[in-house]
Amino acid sequence: MSDETVSVWDPAVRLFHWGLVASFVVAWLTSEDGEALHQRAGYAAGALIAARVLWGLSGSSYARFAQFLRSPSVIAGFLSAMAVGREPRYLGHNPAGGVMIVVLLLTVGGVAVTGWMYTLDAFWGVEWVEDTHKLLANLLLAMVVAHIAGVLLACFRHRENLVYAMIVGRKRAPAPMDVA
Repeated sequence: MSDETVSVWDPAVRLFHWGLVASFVVAWLTSEDGEALHQRAGYAAGALIAARVLWGLSGSSYARFAQFLRSPSVIAGFLSAMAVGREPRYLGHNPAGGVMIVVLLLTVGGVAVTGWMYTLDAFWGVEWVEDTHKLLANLLLAMVVAHIAGVLLACFRHRENLVYAMIVGRKRAPAPMDVA
């Protein structure tokens, strides 16, 4: 394996990622007793999602949705290869990771919107708003666990520290069989 690295995730992507991690953790930990802090964390998550969508349309190459959103057949092929331990290494997000990003963005957005709705007089005490908010938050927790499991699997399979890569923005240079 080469020691050479290449820049993959720009500072905006990394700040978004870790900011979203922090806002999710704060919101989850304050969901019962810290209403003001919980709301601030939710607003931060909502603002981060809006910024990430804009950056996904106009940002650097590996930040763009067009770079990591794949067709259903490519995603299915990747998952099949992954099931037998033969998935290729992607320099950016792999097809499963691309799907996870979109689903996470939509779910966090839904949690933020229903949380905001619950602060409005028109929706205060409306059961479906609170139920939807809680359901999406619990779904989000399960998705975060799945995301972490996928990252750990990719780290193991490709012998690469993806957590460190998301901190520094650099990954091992692509080998001939890797997907750049």
